[in-house]
Amino acid sequence: MMGTMNDSTRFAGAVPLDALAARSTSTAQPAPASSNGVVTVIDVTEATFQRDVLERSMQTPVVIDFWAAWCGPCKQLSPILEKLANADGGAWVLAKIDVDANQRLAAAAGVQGIPAVKAVWQGAIVGEFTGAVPEREVRGWLDQLLQGTGAQRPDGGAGEAPSGEEEDPALVEAAGAFERGDYEAAEAAYQAILASKPNDPVATQGLAGVRLFKRAEQLDPQATLEKAQANPDDVEAQLAAADVELLTGNPARAFERIVGLVTRTAGADRDRARLHLLGLFDAAGPEEPAVATARAALSRALF
Repeated sequence: MMGTMNDSTRFAGAVPLDALAARSTSTAQPAPASSNGVVTVIDVTEATFQRDVLERSMQTPVVIDFWAAWCGPCKQLSPILEKLANADGGAWVLAKIDVDANQRLAAAAGVQGIPAVKAVWQGAIVGEFTGAVPEREVRGWLDQLLQGTGAQRPDGGAGEAPSGEEEDPALVEAAGAFERGDYEAAEAAYQAILASKPNDPVATQGLAGVRLFKRAEQLDPQATLEKAQANPDDVEAQLAAADVELLTGNPARAFERIVGLVTRTAGADRDRARLHLLGLFDAAGPEEPAVATARAALSRALF
């Protein structure tokens, strides 16, 4: 799995939130709910933290997304978290905290960089990660949270239990560098693995994921998509937009965009688009349903 999270550090032990509770004042307003009565995503402030995070976490896992409007990676991660929260139908609640408007909450929670995601269960932080993480990784992290807390998704799933199989130390090292945001080290580590095991699927996906994140690190998602919309024949703009779409949980649209580019270009531009798409296939992984459809569409476009 791309950028596999280390369970021992991500769900190491509960950290009490007494300091956070002390800064929060509960209000008499009712808790927010969706139209069908199920809460999935809420905005939280210092005034509502006690009620919406601490009290709610006594019954339901709460995942806090510490974000800011100026944070590019936050714009990549937040839509993924919101999508998964809605898909899980209230099995856990996503609490969004703007760090600029709630600086004391962020400081009390030990936030050192954003996006920062922290899982709260029964009043304590039980897991966390920092940085924009691919949807597949977020899904695996959430499954661990649901498994550990006994929470159930609407389909009856509670996440997959760890397999117990010992991981390849080289893959663990590469994944650790990826999670820390040390993309150069992660890329080198995955390349070293592939030098001795050219067809290793985990390393192949990991390397493609690192390269994707390196390309997208400085992109503003909204501006990138707007530029691509305004410049359909700009190869660079289209490739960047596809990167954003894959990272924000829309692989089918990302693949469709580049297949369309392949049909409209020739020569070096066409080959560049083709190779970029193959890299996105690797980053998404063989389990992504949209890959098979896009591969067929690419073949038709080429031949």
